[in-house]
Amino acid sequence: MACLNRRDLGLLVLRVGTGAVLAAHGSQKLFGWFGGGGLEATATGMEAMGFRPARPSAVAAGLSEAGGGALLALGLATPVAGAAAAGAMAGAVAVHAPAGFFNQAGGFEYPAFLGFTAASIGITGAGRYSLDHATWHRLDQPWVVAVAFLGGALAAAAVVGRRAKGQVGEQPAEAAGE
Repeated sequence: MACLNRRDLGLLVLRVGTGAVLAAHGSQKLFGWFGGGGLEATATGMEAMGFRPARPSAVAAGLSEAGGGALLALGLATPVAGAAAAGAMAGAVAVHAPAGFFNQAGGFEYPAFLGFTAASIGITGAGRYSLDHATWHRLDQPWVVAVAFLGGALAAAAVVGRRAKGQVGEQPAEAAGE
């Protein structure tokens, strides 16, 4: 046990735990696993939350969570995985923000925590006990970090912005102040 690096072991535990939670959550959306509704129910929910078009939004959220989570757990393409999961959680934060911060009131505490954790792992790297390390960090280069997080931030901003514009346009005239 003395030859194990505690920092890398800690990253392994954090990656696998966070990745598993995200992968399970995304699998609920995509496949209906673990008590989830599957893609059709997710698309219906996305429509109700103001994400349009609903089905592509459901697929994108599910793939970002399930795929990003699986890649985080494996420690493969860690910057891309972290950025994808963080972007999906940014959308979830936007949905839960009106309820405040704390989860028990329906707030954004939980998706924010998952998003920050995924982003932190994506920026930090997967550590020595990962597929990124085994593949000589080919998918974990500094430029990959920059491109993945810039792309993820732009995509999340576009999706959240489109949703916000749609919600303003859907308000009744009285609610819009007219």
